[in-house]
Amino acid sequence: MATEIADLRQSRVGKRPIDVPKGVTVTFANGNVSVKGPKGELSRALMPNVTVKQEGSALNVMPTIGGRDGARFQGLARALINSMVVGCGAGYTKTLELQGTGYRAEVKGAILNLSLGLSHPVNFPIPKGLKVEIPGDSKGTVIILTGPDKEVMGQAAAKIRGFRPPSPYGGKGVRYRGEKVREKAGKAAGGKGGK
Repeated sequence: MATEIADLRQSRVGKRPIDVPKGVTVTFANGNVSVKGPKGELSRALMPNVTVKQEGSALNVMPTIGGRDGARFQGLARALINSMVVGCGAGYTKTLELQGTGYRAEVKGAILNLSLGLSHPVNFPIPKGLKVEIPGDSKGTVIILTGPDKEVMGQAAAKIRGFRPPSPYGGKGVRYRGEKVREKAGKAAGGKGGK
């Protein structure tokens, strides 16, 4: 074991300490890491081959095996724990925009109803722990997702966008706020001659 640790490599991301803000508590028990904060509570199994030490208001992740695998586990564990700490402390927000005539969204209970120019309305069940808001002044064309779990939010946003990805012809569809869609010229603009 000593020979393995002699080749102890550290990940560039993994060796940075994780700052735990005030009001957020991190506990380790039975191989799980639990984070509790003002925005919610998250828990997940701790990555293998790493140890986490709490020093004051900072967490340090160290690999327990040498070589490249140790650094990989360290970097992944640090990234996952950090996203849990940030999520429970400040929370995450993702904004989607609907572009197209008649495209609308509304929340009814735990279901997000979407009208996306399809022959049927799309009903998306809102995952637990995720909050969906539609600002009143947006006329149903802006969806704001907020929650502590970055993974669940990213998955939900990708699923909603997947119902009607932005079209390269005209840009209709569901897009992330600030997303650049490469638009193509239509047939009318592309064709010359033909007289």
